[in-house]
Amino acid sequence: MNTQPSENTREARKDMVRRLFPQGIPHLWCPTLTHFSTPGRLDKMRTRHHWQHLSPYVKGALVPGSTGEGWEMNDDDIRQLLEVILDIAKATDIRVLIGVLKTDVLSMLECIDATLTFLKHRTGIHRTEEALLASNVVGFTVCPPKGSELSQSALTDGLTEVALRGLPLAFYQLPQVTGNELTAETIQTLAERFQGFYLFKDTSGTDRVARSNLDFHDVFLVRGAEGDYHRWLKNAGGPYDGFLLSTANVFATQLTAIQSMLDEGQADKAATLSGRIGRVIEGCFKLLEGFPAGNSFTNANKVLDHLMAFGEEGLHRDPPLLYSGVRLPVKFIEHTADLLRQEALFPVRGYLS
Repeated sequence: MNTQPSENTREARKDMVRRLFPQGIPHLWCPTLTHFSTPGRLDKMRTRHHWQHLSPYVKGALVPGSTGEGWEMNDDDIRQLLEVILDIAKATDIRVLIGVLKTDVLSMLECIDATLTFLKHRTGIHRTEEALLASNVVGFTVCPPKGSELSQSALTDGLTEVALRGLPLAFYQLPQVTGNELTAETIQTLAERFQGFYLFKDTSGTDRVARSNLDFHDVFLVRGAEGDYHRWLKNAGGPYDGFLLSTANVFATQLTAIQSMLDEGQADKAATLSGRIGRVIEGCFKLLEGFPAGNSFTNANKVLDHLMAFGEEGLHRDPPLLYSGVRLPVKFIEHTADLLRQEALFPVRGYLS
């Protein structure tokens, strides 16, 4: 019996994943925050400590992402960020998906080509996959092209142009930016055709792709929307293989514990912990709603991480900076500290104390 093309693609995808992830694809991913010491200037030491704090629980990172203020950065800023992050990623054994935060296909391809040139020059390795592996890079994350008027056929054509490069890819459902949403049938078609497409992130909150029950040929599904963490993973009967969450910057320990509880059949404990962190996150996001600088993912997580890093001392330190140079108001720190205390999640001593 001849092997069907989709089966060949599935097997080739499995082989690629084994090379990229000898220990398997991580179940918890984090779009890491970007820390600044002064407006526009990276705080390398602060970043290193943050990644060291995450590393026991987070083994995959998206850099840059929305939470890392990547949509606001220019190409030079992102290159400088990667110079810092890739060294830290090697030291902490965290795999990196490089975010290609462009809204049209031509810009996506130019960004990917320029980044590959950068990685090859940085490592001194000409072969693409070897240069990626030497950099702890496991591919590129791309969104569909922007446009609410675009048909599924147009979105497929756009992503096909990127996938034809033959690189490891994650496709990112981000309707908040792109103004459109990939259907489950579109994702299935792309999964059947392209072995490099191995991870799909959905931050829409509708979860229509994951809940469709279609066969995605072993593409790894991660949820990017917040809330009800105990319900969405496959070990709880949900449709997702893992999470790629902005709040993994802050609650990686608790998110990992929820998964362990579910593995051990402790669904009630998982639900209780999920509720505690969910209420903090919901309250913090609501608190920062409408703040004119940055975005809600960045702002909420910077406030929360500030307190996790410094504990009580954080109430007396300058609040964190955004890429724009705006410093988040002290009142957000104080109110968020109250939210954490209410759920017994406030650290008296932070990971930087």
